[in-house]
Amino acid sequence: MAAANPAKTLQDEMTCPLCLEYFNDPVFLDCDHSYCRACITQCWGGLTADVSCPQCRRTFPQGNLRPNRQLRSIVDAARALRLLAGKEPAAERLCEKHQEPLKLFCREDEIPICVVCDRSKGHRAHTVIPAEEAAEEFQERLQAHLKTLRIKRQKLLGLKVNREKTSQKYLKRTQAERQKIVAKFQQLRQFLEEQERLLLAQLQKLDEMIVEAGTDTVTKLSEQISRLSERIRELEGTCQKPANEFLQEIRGTLTRCEKGQAQQPDEMAPQLEERVHGFSQKVTALSETLREFKDTLPDALEGPLSLYRPANVTLDSDMAHPQLVLSEDGKRVRLGNTRQPRPDIRERFDSVSCVLGREGFTSGRHYWEVEVGVGQYWALGVARQSVIRKGGISLSPKEGIWAVGWWWDQFRALTDPATPLPLSPPRRIRVCLDCDWGLVTFIDAAAKAPIFTFPPGSLPGERIQPWIWVGWGTNTELRLSS
Repeated sequence: MAAANPAKTLQDEMTCPLCLEYFNDPVFLDCDHSYCRACITQCWGGLTADVSCPQCRRTFPQGNLRPNRQLRSIVDAARALRLLAGKEPAAERLCEKHQEPLKLFCREDEIPICVVCDRSKGHRAHTVIPAEEAAEEFQERLQAHLKTLRIKRQKLLGLKVNREKTSQKYLKRTQAERQKIVAKFQQLRQFLEEQERLLLAQLQKLDEMIVEAGTDTVTKLSEQISRLSERIRELEGTCQKPANEFLQEIRGTLTRCEKGQAQQPDEMAPQLEERVHGFSQKVTALSETLREFKDTLPDALEGPLSLYRPANVTLDSDMAHPQLVLSEDGKRVRLGNTRQPRPDIRERFDSVSCVLGREGFTSGRHYWEVEVGVGQYWALGVARQSVIRKGGISLSPKEGIWAVGWWWDQFRALTDPATPLPLSPPRRIRVCLDCDWGLVTFIDAAAKAPIFTFPPGSLPGERIQPWIWVGWGTNTELRLSS
């Protein structure tokens, strides 16, 4: 099927996708897409490897730019034809009404007119200038507009290059973290397998010693039981003899009884107990080693804490529920006894006693700390800027809230449903927000131990703000660290 507009198709084929002008020194990549040499070099921005085609995103080594001589010949021919067409006098357009050349331009109606139209009643009071002069003026205006558009395009190209560089940098960082994790867990697996073989072998020897010691003890006890049974039968027979005969043998009988007292059997070998105790100590030492090993694991998902930057967070009174009482510096919040007279603006929470921070974040890694004291009803974390402010809301990610909280004697992560946390809430909690990966992590600020992490991609790609909820409770006051 023929193209709907062959001229337009041909022009598109001769136009660089980056600068949108005729190709200048065209080159083509391994994927067969063509660009101006200067345009594609600028687009890659000095990268030395792993570059990609802006159209199909196929990656390949940089530097493999092959001249597209056939395309260059076509473009040169098109330029020559356009130049030749410009030299040929164009057919003069005539006024449809008067059949006179359109040599004038009406400023008010912004249309070309002829000399007869200029003298007519419709244009007599209008400002009329020569068509050439009007064309020059509009050419200047269009050229100025073109200049602005080219500047904007150049800035966008630079921004695109920077974003690609940033993406490559983050990908290299995640690859490095991935390699660390694989190596660390491989080391851990080898260590555990060796410890398993060692401990199981020791347990096997210990089992054999226990069985051997138990068998020896049981054998000795059986022998003593047999001898005692024989002595009992002998004494029972002696007791049944007539008195004269019984008394005649009594001295010898008593002597044999005193000499034949059953001795207490030996306890199981003391060294066996020492072996069992020593094995328990080895298991305890292994647990300590694993705990130390865990502490050295890279924070692959949370990101190294050194990469987070402290944020000076303050609470916004314009967003606070009317019953919340904020300090003048915006660093402390508690629940008052009555609702305060505050204007009911769109940004204010009116049903749930929440407040947002003034600061918002869209990129980078940030952290701040909150002292929760001894309060019993509270929650803290982050919320998206578009979180619902009016009416009842669910304190969960589906409403745009990612937080941890404490109420009804339970410390929990506000997932959906809530996730109980197997520890008591610390007095000071660090909130770590990673906008680039879309995750938030809560850490015991004193012990520097992780509490809970909402995984990567949990947060949306919009502005994220600090968030606090304060409920009923004695001395429930939350304080942001300066």
